[in-house]
Amino acid sequence: MRMTTFFSLRLIGWCSLLVAGLGTGCDEKPGAQSLRFRVPEHFPALVYDTINNRVTPDGFALGKMLFYDGLLSRDGTISCGSCHQQGYAFTHHGHALSHGIDDQLGSRNAPPIQNMAWTSSFFWDGGVFDLDLFSISPIENPVEMDEDMVRVLEKLKAHPKYPGLFKAAYGTDEINSARVLQALSQFMIMLISDQSRYDQYVTGDEKVLTAAEQAGLAVFEAKCATCHSGVLQTDQTFRNNGLPLRPAPDEGRYRITLNPADKYRFKVPSLRNVAVSAPYMHDGRFRTLDAVLDHYRDGVARTENLDPVLAQGAKPGIALTEEEKTLLISFLHTLTDTAFLFDDRFSEY
Repeated sequence: MRMTTFFSLRLIGWCSLLVAGLGTGCDEKPGAQSLRFRVPEHFPALVYDTINNRVTPDGFALGKMLFYDGLLSRDGTISCGSCHQQGYAFTHHGHALSHGIDDQLGSRNAPPIQNMAWTSSFFWDGGVFDLDLFSISPIENPVEMDEDMVRVLEKLKAHPKYPGLFKAAYGTDEINSARVLQALSQFMIMLISDQSRYDQYVTGDEKVLTAAEQAGLAVFEAKCATCHSGVLQTDQTFRNNGLPLRPAPDEGRYRITLNPADKYRFKVPSLRNVAVSAPYMHDGRFRTLDAVLDHYRDGVARTENLDPVLAQGAKPGIALTEEEKTLLISFLHTLTDTAFLFDDRFSEY
């Protein structure tokens, strides 16, 4: 499910979850309390519609099995979890560009899967804006999973376990694309990262951050929070952050909108768990946080549509001293949510 967009999907209807935190809890079995979908008190309002696709233990279990099953790919070798590994915030850790079927190289870096219920658009270029349509793109992308949804359904129907799992989740053993996609949504919607030390600080525990980390937060709020705003650490806009162009440059959101003003603009990623999700940028060109900050201080290029925040003054970018860089990196580590990274509910095994 890497962010390589093969085709642009348009919104054809909202499908969603029932949210326990809103007083409409999911169906429960004994011991299923831990599978409740919840809205963290310090999070913003949900983006994902919460009416038609209830999170249930059986629906979640089905979605999890699908997420980690290579059956969704042409030759059975690539699953969603192949490029989205839990210990690295569901990224393809260490790969600048993720590798798909037949070890083919994609064109973009696989970003984290986290807090998807608060995400207004998907992929680096925003080509999909409904979570229940999200999974079609990687399944049918020829360099990712290279399969057809019709064949996926045929394989699921012929599988010894899946008809029973669909019956448990939906009441009948009918297997169709809507149910497959909604089950995957049920799993992904549960991938909530809200237990970092930063979250503890935001919710009132001021002592949880060291003096250096709090100083780093102050630098962050002054110099980074225009784009990486709020507790989600992203304003979810599309911006050109001045990456020097490479041969055959990726034109970003322009490929979706064909609006010249969107050329070289990419979605602002969340910085949650950023310390474990290297490499960085849409093409994975930076392998360390130090290199990222060096870019913003010294490497920003005046490319077409450079974001105005970075275009001020004679030198583009963000003025940072070495001390400020050190403090920023110290703060960014407080965004690591180890409870999320090692939650057994989300693990493959």
